[in-house]
Amino acid sequence: CTRAAAPRGGGWCWCSASVLSPPAAPIRLSPRPGVCWRPRGGASKVWFALSNCADPYSDGVPSAGGGGARRAARRTIAATMATVTSAGAARGLAAAGAAASARARRAPQQQARRLSSRVCSSRRDSNVDALSAEEEEVLDDVLALENGVPAAAQQPRAAEADSLEVAGLASLEGHVPISGAKNSALAVMAGAVLCDGEVLLRRIPGLTDIESMSAVMRSVGCRVGPGSDANTLVVDARVLTSCEPSEQSVKRLRASFFMVGSLLARMGEARVPLPGGCNIGLRPVDLHIRGMEALGAKVSIEHGRVNAVAPAGGLRGAKIYLDYPSVGATETILMAAVGATGETVIANVAQEPEVVDLANFLNAMGARIEGAGTNSIHVTGTGLGGLRNPAEFSIIPDRIEAGTFLVAGAITGSSLSLAPVVPAHLTAAIAKLQEMGCQVIIEGPERVRIVPTAALKPADITTLPYPGFPTDLQSQFTSLLAHAHGTSVVRETVFEKRMGTVGELQRMGANIKLIGCDTAVVEGGWVSGTPLLQGTHVSASDLRSGAALVLAGLAAEGVTTVHGLKHMDRGYCDFEAKLSAIGADVRRISTGDGQW
Repeated sequence: CTRAAAPRGGGWCWCSASVLSPPAAPIRLSPRPGVCWRPRGGASKVWFALSNCADPYSDGVPSAGGGGARRAARRTIAATMATVTSAGAARGLAAAGAAASARARRAPQQQARRLSSRVCSSRRDSNVDALSAEEEEVLDDVLALENGVPAAAQQPRAAEADSLEVAGLASLEGHVPISGAKNSALAVMAGAVLCDGEVLLRRIPGLTDIESMSAVMRSVGCRVGPGSDANTLVVDARVLTSCEPSEQSVKRLRASFFMVGSLLARMGEARVPLPGGCNIGLRPVDLHIRGMEALGAKVSIEHGRVNAVAPAGGLRGAKIYLDYPSVGATETILMAAVGATGETVIANVAQEPEVVDLANFLNAMGARIEGAGTNSIHVTGTGLGGLRNPAEFSIIPDRIEAGTFLVAGAITGSSLSLAPVVPAHLTAAIAKLQEMGCQVIIEGPERVRIVPTAALKPADITTLPYPGFPTDLQSQFTSLLAHAHGTSVVRETVFEKRMGTVGELQRMGANIKLIGCDTAVVEGGWVSGTPLLQGTHVSASDLRSGAALVLAGLAAEGVTTVHGLKHMDRGYCDFEAKLSAIGADVRRISTGDGQW
């Protein structure tokens, strides 16, 4: 059985499933649409119908009959898969899947993207056999629909083979709406686990990372679903069923490791797998561990899992010094300190706006935190058990997305306005754009406009923790500096594998010399009156690399095909739609590989 986030007190389970011909319109059974699932080895589709059953879950606790219903569901799924794999059924479904129903089939595909959540109750119920990989995938899709994701997050998932065609020599014009900050939203979602009540989050971006974090939270018992308004998310963590998030979910998203701090503060124990994320270099968790140990927790790493347990008397306040102002470590220790008794002082902390946003959110729920945004944070803990004030909170605008579109204007010689933004969060990026000859005009408290220059000047960039130049904008500015007249030097001091964009820009014709793994010398300018960069096939190595290559393609001659969109979809909400709205000619191409 799978529990629904709404309505309250009820639920739905897989009481029946049947193979149907793809209908002329998506199946809709109250309260959620049906699920379309494509077996990995075949071309046919299965339409599962969800129907009511008698209270399979009550407040997240399986009912006495839950295991039986689960086993019945498992038998039905197995029979359905066997039917689908037969040649006759495949031919029948293929015949039914005429072109007239193609649009109807795409709609549920977009709504039922596979989440990384796993049904933890089935894994812990000794009466239920282990599910096969294919069955797990089917159940993942149902969890996605039953629990819900923000409407804005229901966009097509990029398969590994998806690519984006970008027409060069683009001329852009207009306004770009900026989404909520992904890095802030993920930390705030982890912080919501501390609240013994319902939390409403606003300005949540529609990203695959948000889906992945939702799956991680559901795996410990949180109810996560869309609010009544667009770009909102409701989190109800009143009943937590586990201190151990799903391993597969955590490994898909590094930010999910933040849950170790909030679970430790709320439940007195956390068992969290070591995280995944973009391959941009080592991001060890030793600072997180030392911080939790300073609060009195016993922490160990066994079989790729961090186990943190509070002492019998609970966590206690402490003075903690971070060897490096890590954003992740600051946020993890901050959430853990909320559950300690007494005062905690964390020195040499990260000062990023996302840390301030998390502190403001925790304060809205009843925490007592001072100094966020400076190099020292003071926390007066409330003790284990969580915060008591349900809250509504709006995520800050995404400064990295805003900086990316500022570069889009500069690299294409186009004037663009952006809102909402916090201009103070863009100080370093604006300073470098002005140094290169662009104008950045503050048109209002949350609105900026870039006015480009005909001849970009070179500039040197060194990435640093905030308020220094952000590492998340280094790749985009490297693309821009390839068009400057003169020599620029880019130094990456935060992540040792963040120069992956350089090789792809070289494929496009950029004159860049890489020194070691952290320094790039960029010889910019135009050659013989033609654009320096030429369109070709390039591959994104990480989230920001993908955006940088799209920007380079906008200014190149010819068509650039950017592969590896799964990275971009993790961090840019409606990126293609926003580019198209301001005049870019971009087109996503899905080759299809048996997945969504």
